[in-house]
Amino acid sequence: MSRLSWNNPSVRSAVYQAVALAAVAGLAWFLVSNTLANLAARNIASGFGFLGREAGFAIGETPIRYGPQDTYARALLVGLLNTVRVAVVGIVLATLLGTLMGIARLSRNWLVAKLAAAYVELMRNTPLLLQLFLWYALITETMPAARQAVELLPGVFISNRGIKLPLPADHLGFDLAAAGFALAVVIALALAHVMRRRQQASGDVRPIGRWIAALLVGLPLAGWLAGGAPLDFDVPRLRGFGFVGGATLTPEYTALLFGLVVYTGAFIAEVVRAGIQSVDRGQWEAAESLGLRRGAVLRLVVLPQALRVIIPPITSQYLNLTKNSSLAVAIGYPDIVSVANTTLNQTGQAIEGVLIIMAVYLAVSLSISVLMNLYNRRMALVER
Repeated sequence: MSRLSWNNPSVRSAVYQAVALAAVAGLAWFLVSNTLANLAARNIASGFGFLGREAGFAIGETPIRYGPQDTYARALLVGLLNTVRVAVVGIVLATLLGTLMGIARLSRNWLVAKLAAAYVELMRNTPLLLQLFLWYALITETMPAARQAVELLPGVFISNRGIKLPLPADHLGFDLAAAGFALAVVIALALAHVMRRRQQASGDVRPIGRWIAALLVGLPLAGWLAGGAPLDFDVPRLRGFGFVGGATLTPEYTALLFGLVVYTGAFIAEVVRAGIQSVDRGQWEAAESLGLRRGAVLRLVVLPQALRVIIPPITSQYLNLTKNSSLAVAIGYPDIVSVANTTLNQTGQAIEGVLIIMAVYLAVSLSISVLMNLYNRRMALVER
């Protein structure tokens, strides 16, 4: 009987948790029933049946085929792909920029260190939305019109309508080259994993950089040659008041991507700087005593140890970049928030629209967290 006594901490804990769970369930029931009653009183249908209806609106940027005659579900898929396109490219570029700036902040060159510090302080202490407005205005207001576009490189034009780039023509050779590159990446990752396990087991270190470089160049080249070695490209051409052909980086996408990269890169720079400084100074001195140059010490000794400190906070910055991409609606980029807003305005399904947005960001954020946690577990110290 003493086990069921109120003086037993386990009993009290179970009762408190049951009461809390009942309170949450009751609150959820009240909110759901009240919402359904209000919707019924206003003759507003609930549910996600509207996703199968014709959307009837156009979207400016569509990575997949889409037209106004398609369904709301396909329109939301386009918005999701646009969000992922910004998030993935932004994470890669922000990591490169942040790492470079974080290392620059610790440079022995006074000018380099101060310029990096000025960049970090300026970007971290101004609102991201304001920066997006600035970059968008600079692109649309200061760049020349399409007929006076500047040709940066052969076939690459920049104007107030964005950046026009040449594209490989639709040919088997280019498809085989892309497949060869993907295969080379897979083989290179597998080879690096095998060599790392071999080094941990026996201490035998064999350089594989040349082999990886040969794979990344050789397999795409072999695919290109096997497909007939095509040389045709879809080059942008000026026609009327704009360009036709090629690929386009629109002002909205460019401004959003640039703003997210520059803003998040400043926070990543501080994470990298703190991670490097967390490594004991004796590690630098021991490596330098072996005759290694400062750059080699940083790359081979310090950064591998600093990664264990860097990965957890840098994961938060990746999540922030992904969620901050929702500000795209302010400059007209058709991300998931923009497309969902148009959808709920036309259908009146506000609750369902908000739930879709929440589900998308939850799924993307959890995917990033899982991948980074796996990488963090792999880099963690293993006690013997």
